[in-house]
Amino acid sequence: MKTIAVLLTCFNRKEKTIACLKALFVADFPVDYSLEVFLVDDGCTDGTSEEVKRQFSEVNIIKGDGTLFWNRGMHTAWKAATSKRKFDFYLWLNDDTNLYKNALITMISGAEESCFNSIVCGPTCSSKDGKVTYGATSKGNDGLLEPNGSIQECAIMNGNCVLVPKQVYDKLGNLDWTFVHAIGDHDYSLRAIKAGFKNYLAANYIGTCEKNPTLPKWCLKETPIRKRFKLLYSPLGYAEPVPFFVYEKRHFGLGVAIKHFITINLRALIPHLWK
Repeated sequence: MKTIAVLLTCFNRKEKTIACLKALFVADFPVDYSLEVFLVDDGCTDGTSEEVKRQFSEVNIIKGDGTLFWNRGMHTAWKAATSKRKFDFYLWLNDDTNLYKNALITMISGAEESCFNSIVCGPTCSSKDGKVTYGATSKGNDGLLEPNGSIQECAIMNGNCVLVPKQVYDKLGNLDWTFVHAIGDHDYSLRAIKAGFKNYLAANYIGTCEKNPTLPKWCLKETPIRKRFKLLYSPLGYAEPVPFFVYEKRHFGLGVAIKHFITINLRALIPHLWK
């Protein structure tokens, strides 16, 4: 029996979290596989944990204090899973991702094709127009790849639905705690490649997840300047300059890191220079 630890983190979006878990628990998977779910409740005040316990008593709930956000929440879920036992696979799953019924089969098939020695990223699409919303870039980093019916080697992955086999975890370990909300998934992608592993995009869409259609408020000239910088340096700005500096220095060199540190602060200072 092969085991999969499903890792999620959530904060105050009970309906989406419940919908995600419902889709997960009705998804098909091979008879020789089993799932165990680890969910971090990062200080929810909307009754998420209580509703999860009521509908899915088998879910392991780990309490956060509201300061974990995505990356540290997923780090905490992963740590809880590995503290309990060693699993054959670890599935990152965003709680706003609604899996198709064949999603797990698609992800596991991709892992089998890559000899259980590579990471498999599941692409998602919009429920409105069917266009790709999250997934992975090509090695040339030319935007998101679209699934084509076969697994495709890729580079930087979004963490919405990602299957990490034990062999990769044993060498790379957990997501890097340095990153609070964003960029930990990108960092893990590149760490895997540097360690000699490959990343693959699954053959088909594994579910739906809607993309945020607007720029962060720190990019908008109508946002007051003090607020722009406060938002930029907050975890939910998706571009925290210091963690991004660490990420880019690690993977692209000091020059790139310095350049983008300057330009991202300049963009917050003078947003009308960018379209």
